[in-house]
Amino acid sequence: MNLFKSPTRIHLFLFFSLLLGPFQARSAEEILTPEAPTIAASSYVLQDYHTGKFLAENNADAKLAPASLTKIMTVYVVFKELSSGNLHLEDKATISDKAWKTPGSRMFIEVNNQVSISDLLHGVIIQSGNDASVALAEHVGGNEATFADMMNQHAQRLGMMNSHFVNSDGLPNPDHYTSARDLAILTRALIKEFPEYYRWFSQKEFTFNNITQQNRNKLLWRDASVDGVKTGFTDDAGYCLVASALRDEMRLISVVMGTKSSNARANENQTLLNYGFRFFESHRLYQGKTPLTEARLWKGESKTIPLGLAEDLYVTIPRKHYSDLKAVINVDKGITAPVKAGDKFGTVNVSLKDEPVTSRDLIALESIDKGNIFQRIYDEAMLLMEKK
Repeated sequence: MNLFKSPTRIHLFLFFSLLLGPFQARSAEEILTPEAPTIAASSYVLQDYHTGKFLAENNADAKLAPASLTKIMTVYVVFKELSSGNLHLEDKATISDKAWKTPGSRMFIEVNNQVSISDLLHGVIIQSGNDASVALAEHVGGNEATFADMMNQHAQRLGMMNSHFVNSDGLPNPDHYTSARDLAILTRALIKEFPEYYRWFSQKEFTFNNITQQNRNKLLWRDASVDGVKTGFTDDAGYCLVASALRDEMRLISVVMGTKSSNARANENQTLLNYGFRFFESHRLYQGKTPLTEARLWKGESKTIPLGLAEDLYVTIPRKHYSDLKAVINVDKGITAPVKAGDKFGTVNVSLKDEPVTSRDLIALESIDKGNIFQRIYDEAMLLMEKK
């Protein structure tokens, strides 16, 4: 029985957790999780999508050349423009001479032709077209330098502390770099914010101008749970891959940079993903925007106010230790109207064998105004009596 699914079960769980906590601590198995496997790469991370917890990492904040992993940010910026209504998938971009001549992997667009934003995005995501990346940058930003400024603004907003972009395609430049951790942060944001577009990353091939090219992410063929994300290669960067996989409602993001071959980047990502799924599990404990408890409200139109969480609360823990989780709800006393939805009035603290796992604010789920004069006077008197 899942004790985290309803307020009634929550209260029972909290009671028995307090009653049986010492016994559970003595009787439960010790938590033993093996160290992450050795990964042959310059840098790597493994992150749980729902919680953002990093399960394995090495040299994660090193500033490295990203090659075509850059294009994750390129399409993120374009997705943002689409979501804001500044751009539409059916809009046409005129292909410049610069875009047409861009070296490296290509979508094979032709100069002066008009190509839809949808086709260009497919050309970037599936075919890794440098020409398509430049065409998108020029259409969205007016020129690639302005588009790079947009990329850096989004990077800063997302907390990508070790990233700086100067182009949209990832061709080598000493001032163009990112880190494995930053790429995981970016990928997590992209999947969360744009699920309707993220599905394109699992597409195995795309045909444009009568030329069919396959997705370079070999894991799409090897592992049915893998549904993205992007490969990259230059002599400077080595072979790189950001991968994501979904198994039993648990999603992991792996980033491997600086491997020796296209097979190696696939193998090392697969090793990381298998490690994460084998030894960890994710659970949604509470649903966001859903009442977890009610608190006494003083001097308000209502005598109680529902409290809950702003978003779903997930935890990532070692496998087979779900029963060792303990949740404690702390509610502030003396909550007085008026109250606005979103105001903070306590916390939910989750621990595993007395070790903190996560803590979230309890918020008011609705706004409640002051009560009438009689309600306020009555509650004032009751409050004075409680203080005595």
